Amino acid sequence: MRNKYLNIFVIILLFSSITGVFAGPKNKYGLSAATELLIPVGSVSTALGGSNLATVSGLDAIHWNPSGLATMTGKTGEAMFSNQQYIADIDVNYFAGAYKLPNVGTFAISLKALSFGDIEITTVNNPEGTGETYSPTFLISGLSYAREMTDRISFGATAKIIYNKITNETASGMAFDFGLTYNVTGSGLRFGVALKNLGPSMKFSGQDLEQFFQPPGTQAGTQSEPRMTELADFELPTALSLGLSYDFRLDKTNNLMLHGTFQNNSFATDDYNFGLEYNYNKLIYLRGGYQITNDTQDDRLFTGPSFGAGFNYNASSSFNIGFDYAYRVTDKFDANQFFTILLGF
Repeated sequence: MRNKYLNIFVIILLFSSITGVFAGPKNKYGLSAATELLIPVGSVSTALGGSNLATVSGLDAIHWNPSGLATMTGKTGEAMFSNQQYIADIDVNYFAGAYKLPNVGTFAISLKALSFGDIEITTVNNPEGTGETYSPTFLISGLSYAREMTDRISFGATAKIIYNKITNETASGMAFDFGLTYNVTGSGLRFGVALKNLGPSMKFSGQDLEQFFQPPGTQAGTQSEPRMTELADFELPTALSLGLSYDFRLDKTNNLMLHGTFQNNSFATDDYNFGLEYNYNKLIYLRGGYQITNDTQDDRLFTGPSFGAGFNYNASSSFNIGFDYAYRVTDKFDANQFFTILLGF
C-alpha cells in the first residue's frame, strides 16, 4: 500500500512539473529575472556538464537535484565551500552545511554570493567617471530538506530567498526547487527529475526611480511634484530536468559512470548534457562532460566541454575531506574554474 501511494506521488510530481515548465514564455529568451540562479555551484557536477542529475549527492545536490542531499558522504553532516572564477572578473562564492537527523531527514542551509568588485560610476556629464564607485549585491540563501523515502526513492526540496541590489535599487523574491531520485537497485541504473526556480516574478524599485517634474501649465518656480517610474517585472528562469545514469563496476577498485540529462528551460533553448566519471577506489576521480543545445542560433556562453578531477580521503571512520576542481569552456570569456572543499563528519 505504501509503494502504491509513492508511485501516485511520483506521477503527480512529474505531471505538474512538465505542465508548469512547458507553459513557460518561450518567446522571451534571455529576459528572465535573477539569472544568477542558473550559475552552477560545486566542481563535481560542473565538471560533468550538469549531466549527473540522477546520482548527484550531498551538498553538491542542492543546486542540481535536492533529493540527492539525502545521500551524503558524511554519516552525520557535511560542510562545503566553493569558489568560482566566473566571467568579467566576477567571482561566485558558495557555502553550504547539512545535518542528518535519524528517521527524520537531512536539513541544509546554503548561501551563494556574487562578487563584482568596485564599479566606477559614470554619467552623461562625466563619461570617464565621477570618482565614485558602487558594488552590486546578488545573494541567494536557501533552506533544504531531503529524505530517503524508501531504499529506492529519495525526495528533496529547497526554498530560496533572492536579493539583488544595484546602487539604491533593490529586488527580492522567492524560488522553490523539487527533486526526486529513483534507484533501480542491483541494476546500476538511476533516474532523476528536478523542477527548479518556481516562484513569483521580481522587479526592481528604489529611490533613484523617483523624479521631480513641474506640473504642466503652471508658472515658473512652481514646486515640482514627484513621479515614480514603475519598472516591469520579470519571471524566474524555471527549468525541468530529467536524468539517467548507469554505473559500470569494472572491478572492486575501478568504477565508471555514464550520465545523461535533458533540461527544458523556460527562457532558453533546451539542453542535452552528457558526462563520464571514473573513480579509483572512491579515492581519485576523473570527470568530463559536454553540453549541447537544440538550437544552433543559441548564443549562450556555456555550451561545450567541461573537465575536472578530485579526491576524497577518509581520515577516519567519522571524518572525510574532499577537494574537487572543474574547468568549463566559454565562447566569449576566459574559461570558468571551480574549486571546492568538502568536509564530511
